[in-house]
Amino acid sequence: MGLTIGAIAGIIDVIPMILQKLTWDANLSAFSLWVVVGYLLSVTEIEMPTWLKGSLLAFLILLPSAILIGSKEPFSLIPITILTLILGSLSGYTYHKVIEKLS
Repeated sequence: MGLTIGAIAGIIDVIPMILQKLTWDANLSAFSLWVVVGYLLSVTEIEMPTWLKGSLLAFLILLPSAILIGSKEPFSLIPITILTLILGSLSGYTYHKVIEKLS
């Protein structure tokens, strides 16, 4: 279930990137980030609000890429940060609600 939620978040993240005609390696990088976030949501047991857990995991995974992106294009970190906060929070919350309903 975590991989599915991550893939959905990845598609949502990549759609504006495709519209901006960004490179496929950038699109693949963003999509894979969200798949990993979804996976980690499903296997990590940290006691905190689910939306915060999703955001924390997303930002931790984004950090190495954000350093590289920020050194070349610092202003592009603004939309990346906003989307990471939104999608991370929604992924964590959605995963929890889906698992809650399945239990």
